[in-house]
Amino acid sequence: MKKHIDQGKNDTRSGFGAGLAELGRTNPNVVALCADLIGSLKMDKFIEENPERFFQIGIAEANMMCIAAGLTIGGKIPFTGTFAAFSTGRVYDQIRQSIAYSGKNVKICASHAGVTLGEDGATHQILEDIGLMKMLPGMVVINPCDYNQTKAATIAIADYDGPVYLRFGRPKVANFTPVDQKFEIGKAVQLTEGTDVTIVATGHLVWEALQAAEQLEADGIRAEVINIHTIKPLDDAAILKSVAKTGCIVTAEEHNFLGGLGESIARVLALNTPTPQEFIATNDTFGESGTPAQLMDKYGLNDKAIVAAVKKVMKRQ
Repeated sequence: MKKHIDQGKNDTRSGFGAGLAELGRTNPNVVALCADLIGSLKMDKFIEENPERFFQIGIAEANMMCIAAGLTIGGKIPFTGTFAAFSTGRVYDQIRQSIAYSGKNVKICASHAGVTLGEDGATHQILEDIGLMKMLPGMVVINPCDYNQTKAATIAIADYDGPVYLRFGRPKVANFTPVDQKFEIGKAVQLTEGTDVTIVATGHLVWEALQAAEQLEADGIRAEVINIHTIKPLDDAAILKSVAKTGCIVTAEEHNFLGGLGESIARVLALNTPTPQEFIATNDTFGESGTPAQLMDKYGLNDKAIVAAVKKVMKRQ
């Protein structure tokens, strides 16, 4: 099995900040808006280099979305920045009516997603955002796995004409994808080849899936690991090609199993080739306060849980 090396842990929100700064240097139409969380969203460098293209909206997220929608009419490409809980649930009506309905070219950039927000607790640990956003017609939903991929995704979405939800996180996680990668919206990335089980993961769970695959290989189980960075549009072909070989699948995400990546894949399988599937996700629950590692362990969002799910799903073939 191909070995993936951690190049040094970093937070995905810093990947967003680096990508935004790069866009500031290369695309004069890119503007940024923030809801009083500049440091948390790592927008400092963009602001330092492009002060006239930044708008501090304050704690007025709904207003920020409406301003962003208006800026697109003049040809600007607005990137909004706040926590995922405030980027979706708090402003869903504004996104639906002012951005999605008319296909405005707004990039909704959401940090501190999932339980890995940690000690801030359940009110800030949104686990429903992927479901909320993927149900909006025309909305692209992207959840990259590490610093390098988040930077690449941030740069790539500026070239896409239409609304995008870009989800990333707070904790330092393994950085293992190529620095010079080409990010293709809607194109899954196969990380390992296998014949016994397919593991499809997104976001922080991709590295956990790779760790699980190494443990499974020691037990003689060859897992095919696929990184689904784009949840909508979903790469149906990559999923179907893999399960045609393996005959079973585990999906892994830092999100509620209701409305998340796993449900999207279950639909693809049901319509094409019904396949045994196990879900690694939170089980219809809110989060709680704790360290990211404690919470990932409690809610079964780690390599140990993926290994157990693989052994369970293989018995169902």
